[in-house]
Amino acid sequence: MYEYLYGMITNVSPKYIVLDVNGVGYLIYVANPYHYDTDQQVRVYIHQSVSDNGVALYGFITLEDKQLFEQLLNVSGIGSKSALAIMAGNDSNGLVRAINVGNIKYLTKFPGIGKKTAQQIVLDLKDKITSNDVFTGNVSVDDVEDTGNKQLDDALSALQALGFKQREVDKIKAKLQEVEEDYTTDQYISAGLKLLTK
Repeated sequence: MYEYLYGMITNVSPKYIVLDVNGVGYLIYVANPYHYDTDQQVRVYIHQSVSDNGVALYGFITLEDKQLFEQLLNVSGIGSKSALAIMAGNDSNGLVRAINVGNIKYLTKFPGIGKKTAQQIVLDLKDKITSNDVFTGNVSVDDVEDTGNKQLDDALSALQALGFKQREVDKIKAKLQEVEEDYTTDQYISAGLKLLTK
C-alpha cells in the first residue's frame, strides 16, 4: 500500500497524470490533472484500488484530500469516478456545508450522483467531515469541438473526463469563452465546475 509518491510530472492529460519516480512512470488518476505542470517535482498522496478490472492509483495534493476520497468511497453507491468528480470542485466548504445541512440538490449536480446516493452521502458523512478537510479517472471522453483556446479545450475535455455529459459541457462553453483569455486550464475547470454545479 502506498502513502505517497514523490517524483517528476512527465505527462498531464484530461484523465490522469504520469509521475516519474526514479525511472518508473506511474499513471495516476486525479480530480484535476491540470492543477499539475509537466517537469514539476511533486508529492502525490496515493489511494490504491484493486478490482476485477485491475489495479488503479488515485492521487491527491494533500493527505486530507486522500482521506476525504476514502470517506466518499465508503458510501454505498459511490465509486472512484464519482468521488473524483465531487472533489474536483475545489469547494470544500460548499461540499461540507451541503452534506451537513442535507442539501440533496447540491449533491445531485455531480455526475453519477442521483437523489438516493446523495441521501446516502448525507446519512453516512453528516457531521463526520469539516471544512478543514480541504480539497484542492478511467473514463471515456467525447471529442470536444476545438475553440481555438488550448487551455479552454483541455478544460472542457477534463470536465467530460469527470463524467459530465457533452451536452452539459456544451451549454457552459459560451460562458467560459467570455472569461479572461489568460485563464489557465485549472482556472477554466474551476469556473466550469461552478457553472455545472450551481
